[in-house]
Amino acid sequence: MPLDQAEAMAEAGREIAECYRVLEKGGSNVVAEILRGQGTFYEWNHYPDGDVYDGESHGQFYYHAHPSPLRESEHGHFHTFLRVAGMAPGTEPVPMPATVERPEGGDALSHLIGISMDRRGYPTRLFTTNRWVTGETWYDARDVTGMLDRFVIDHASPSWPTNRWISAMIRLFKPQIVRLLEERDAAVALWQKGHPDEVVYEDRNLEVTSSMPISVDVQVKNISTALRRLR
Repeated sequence: MPLDQAEAMAEAGREIAECYRVLEKGGSNVVAEILRGQGTFYEWNHYPDGDVYDGESHGQFYYHAHPSPLRESEHGHFHTFLRVAGMAPGTEPVPMPATVERPEGGDALSHLIGISMDRRGYPTRLFTTNRWVTGETWYDARDVTGMLDRFVIDHASPSWPTNRWISAMIRLFKPQIVRLLEERDAAVALWQKGHPDEVVYEDRNLEVTSSMPISVDVQVKNISTALRRLR
């Protein structure tokens, strides 16, 4: 790992710790902040209503819950995205059959990573999904990897700590996210090979394409060890 990447990850860990500190002092957490004032928590609904969108970076996220292979071990999860206006020039989506209805033009967004949350409001797992799950436009893993550093939610609504936290999570776990994106593409290719008559991106039998348990504390400890070696 390059030294500058390790230092950026360490800084992200400190940012997350600061978000936890200020939220815990008020008896809150990053999920509670998003659900505040939103009424009854219903499966499938997006929280907050209308999602969170940064018009400068074009990063976007929402929180929700639904029955899924991960549902029994989580309260809900965040989905993170980058819209086409925030992508590097020349980034092109993967070609798809004409039958696949997907966002195009300025709405051609890419899903980055899902973050599963426990009932205390802390992250437990990262995961990727098939195209139909989020209704995204599909970009290959290499292009999505290039989008990770562009994701930031740099405003205070609906919660400054949660916005800072989710931006830092992408930086802290970047190596794991890159690996999961590569595994996502491999899983999709393997599924298509085994189901040649199906359009893999629309196949409801393939939902979660890769996943990995995570611990902020363990990641921060490992980064600290890596920094000592690199320096």
